[in-house]
Amino acid sequence: MKSLFVAPALCLALAAGGAAVAQTAAQPPAQPPAQPATPPPAPPAPQFPAGAKLAYINIQRIASESVEGKAAAARVKAVNDKKVGELNDKNKALQANQDKLQKTGSVMSDVARAQLEKEIERQQVEIQRFTQDAQAEVQEVQNELQSEFQRKLVPVIDAVAKDKGVQMVFSQVDSGLVWADPGLDLTPEVIKRFDAATQGAPKPPAVK
Repeated sequence: MKSLFVAPALCLALAAGGAAVAQTAAQPPAQPPAQPATPPPAPPAPQFPAGAKLAYINIQRIASESVEGKAAAARVKAVNDKKVGELNDKNKALQANQDKLQKTGSVMSDVARAQLEKEIERQQVEIQRFTQDAQAEVQEVQNELQSEFQRKLVPVIDAVAKDKGVQMVFSQVDSGLVWADPGLDLTPEVIKRFDAATQGAPKPPAVK
């Protein structure tokens, strides 16, 4: 069906182009556009200080930028979105019954109205329980993935620390670090090696 509109649109484009050419012919030639300025070169990456025995990493950055961290976040979001969708469906069903009671409750028989009120009460209890269970399930998935993430990350941090010859690696956020030489930040190297280590690893089952 889309092809029915291609030809007229193309004809209009050609007509507009012809008018533009006719107008341009009566005008002096335009000056060539100025060349964009060459962007300044990126500053060199900070170098790890020779002989340093302390370093730090940003765990949150590793979680948000690494392949493994992004995959874990996507799984948590998938579980959460699924539960939100189910909860929305339950809320819509409850709202429909509440609207029905409000609009037609006065003309219902006592038995029918009592049954509808009982169903609304049941739906409200079900939604409350479902919300609590859903929150617990999402939290459980998040905890499991976080534990798995840390299990895979620790050997990478250990390897990078040994290669750099450092004796201690701090968490930038959790340690209360105020300032440190940027060269002591092992985060980029950890992310690089973490991604390399997890490439080709078995993927977790998809959320159903």
